Amino acid sequence: MTELHTAGHRRGVVCAPHSATAEVGRAILGEGGNALEAMVAMAASIAAVYPHMNHLGGDGFWLVREPNKRVRAIMAAGPAGSLAKPALYREHETIPPRGPLAALTVPGAVGGWKLAIEAARAVGGKGLPLELLLHAAIGQARDGYVVAKSQAQLTAEKLAELKGVPGFAATFLPDGKPPETGTKLKQSALAFTLDHLARNGFDDFYRGDVGREIAADLERIGSPVTRDDLRHYHASIAEPLSVKLNAGTIYNTPPPTQGLASLIILALYERMGMREADSFEFAHGLVEATKRAFRIRDRVITDPTRVPQPPSEFLDAKFLDAEARKIDPRRAARWPAPPGEGDTVWMGAADSSGLTVSYIQSIYWEFGSGCVLPKTGVLMQNRGSSFSLDPKALNALAPGKLPFHTLNPALAVLRDGRIMAYGTMGGDGQPQSQAMIFARHVLHGIPLDKAIAAPRWLLGRTWGSTHTNLRMESRFDGHLIDRMMSAGHDVDVLPDAYSDTMGHAGAVVIHPSGMLEGAHDPRADGGAAGL
Repeated sequence: MTELHTAGHRRGVVCAPHSATAEVGRAILGEGGNALEAMVAMAASIAAVYPHMNHLGGDGFWLVREPNKRVRAIMAAGPAGSLAKPALYREHETIPPRGPLAALTVPGAVGGWKLAIEAARAVGGKGLPLELLLHAAIGQARDGYVVAKSQAQLTAEKLAELKGVPGFAATFLPDGKPPETGTKLKQSALAFTLDHLARNGFDDFYRGDVGREIAADLERIGSPVTRDDLRHYHASIAEPLSVKLNAGTIYNTPPPTQGLASLIILALYERMGMREADSFEFAHGLVEATKRAFRIRDRVITDPTRVPQPPSEFLDAKFLDAEARKIDPRRAARWPAPPGEGDTVWMGAADSSGLTVSYIQSIYWEFGSGCVLPKTGVLMQNRGSSFSLDPKALNALAPGKLPFHTLNPALAVLRDGRIMAYGTMGGDGQPQSQAMIFARHVLHGIPLDKAIAAPRWLLGRTWGSTHTNLRMESRFDGHLIDRMMSAGHDVDVLPDAYSDTMGHAGAVVIHPSGMLEGAHDPRADGGAAGL
């Protein structure tokens, strides 16, 4: 049974933003599967039950700490299609966020699943068959899943821009209307695709029957992604970025993700020497660290072949020391408006071998491009809408180029022996929520579940919002909010005590004793479960 917080486990623990998916992960652990196998099963399940947040047509990034203590990243981001040239968008000032022209990048997530299965076996996994790993997701898509409150709400909010997109209404608008919370919805074509992949392997998604059908449907609707683009795609293994803190070493994913920003925020915050959580110094310090990290991110992060400076330069101790000294402890720095929106899921898993997985999977905006491919049921992401049509821009559109990613899973190996995988969805909010959770739990000793549930803020944009100010949940102490305003922060207090705007966060922890702990966000529809 899933709960928001669970501890005392010895065999394994998982957490996910949907309770049904967390149960799928727990069941795979019960079959003798390891954390990677459980995560692949959850990755398929979450696409079936939480399609507004992620799908097979999206991308994914993994951080994996292996039993031998090595940490590796699986980079499963798809490049722009070979027909995705600026001339294709000559009638547009910017890349459209919805429709076939938004579906301009190869879906990378399934390629990541393939590497995760290979990694699961390489670290001594049981080698559970794909038929077992995908069995629950196939049933959830075929027989129907219960529509979550967030799916019902977002479908209604975004109806005008999604209802006319190819394939959307037929899949997600039963009777032509947004579904009610608690009703059942099926994804029959997706069930067929998952069943085919279970029998033929994940490679079929790109180079087999499924790939052929995906390419045919993309060509039919006018997407710039071709059959050859799918055939040539492979996810990759990479060395993660890392930075050493007094508390331990934290890891995140390299470009094209914003993992660098997440590491910089915590490195700067630690240098400020804050002693108390949820004080003015805590909130102001993290917000100001975020501003400095985002300025670096927006100057540096792009396709890894085009990064203007090595990210490691910005994690050097001397650079970080100098950046920390530039933060005024009493006044807010002037804040420009950075880009970034997003809809994503983060999930975690750990097992008794010490294998720890931090995974994030996304279609970018809610429902991505909105395009559902009829033969396969694949919902295509709109990650490519983050490209610029300005040829001089850092993230200028070009065929084969990887887009900037807000996605970034986090993992920490702490000096006290704990291993912690943590993360969240939420565009620009991802590095900020990661920092708040890590600082509260690790640096200030707040219990894991309380650190995740505690009130959060967001500087910048997410959820398709145009706001760039500092939005704070209403549960913050009024005196703290007043002090933030007095220091020059442009604060907007949100009416919701637990706002979806702040993302859906979670974490799993392996303790030195071998005890396993997991927790997930009360803002989501999920939980944690273990054995």
